[in-house]
Amino acid sequence: MSERLRAFFDRPVAEAASSPDATAFVEELLAALESGEVRAATRDDDGTWQVHGWVKHGILTAFRVSDLVEMPGGVDKSLVPARTWSVADGVRVVPGGSAVRRGAHVARGVVVMPPSYVNIGGWVGADSMVDSHVLVGSCAQVGSGVHLSAAVQLGGVLEPIGARPVVVEDDAFVGAQCGLYEGVVVRSGAVLAPGVLLTSSTVLHDLVHGRTVTGEVPEGAVVVPGSRPARGGYAETHGLSLYAPVIVKYRDAGTDAATLLEDALR
Repeated sequence: MSERLRAFFDRPVAEAASSPDATAFVEELLAALESGEVRAATRDDDGTWQVHGWVKHGILTAFRVSDLVEMPGGVDKSLVPARTWSVADGVRVVPGGSAVRRGAHVARGVVVMPPSYVNIGGWVGADSMVDSHVLVGSCAQVGSGVHLSAAVQLGGVLEPIGARPVVVEDDAFVGAQCGLYEGVVVRSGAVLAPGVLLTSSTVLHDLVHGRTVTGEVPEGAVVVPGSRPARGGYAETHGLSLYAPVIVKYRDAGTDAATLLEDALR
């Protein structure tokens, strides 16, 4: 199915949207995204994340061919309302204001606490926790066994088409009020302390290996917010410093105990 969909959406949005079959193809794409057959980005064997621009084209086409309609609780585009759930889905979307939009994949065993939002094209892997006030932005990719703590923000991206979404790989732990933006990648098993803010250009200082890292958090790294002195006479006079996240260690048994999810919650 994906090759058939790709052939249709691997064209300019305006061209795809003008086709008489556009709505049917959009519905097929949204269903494929929800089932996990298709996703906005996938991981290659070498660890590189490959963006699938045709999927983003398809999502943009969905907005273009949708009508603006009234829905329970608001007004939105007709083809991309919030998803509905049943016990058979094996997902806990706890009542209280949470929503998962059409075209988002939420795997079995996921818990979504209120109020949280998973936008179109997003992917949340099996047994992950989406805590209260979390945003999983459009096309953001979250692996299996991930914990997104309260108020975590994963920025979304639909345009430019080739832009990499935010990625959080398997078994990572993202602390409360962390913000991840501009396609930054958090590798498997990494731990972010509360309040860490990262973009694709944020310089991450690795105290363990004496190096700097940009664009991703290494596998198993434990990151905390930090600071460094700002340069210049004015900065020195006023004691100013700049934000500088720091890798203080790599994951060990003590870290695992501190980040363990409570089985009782499930």
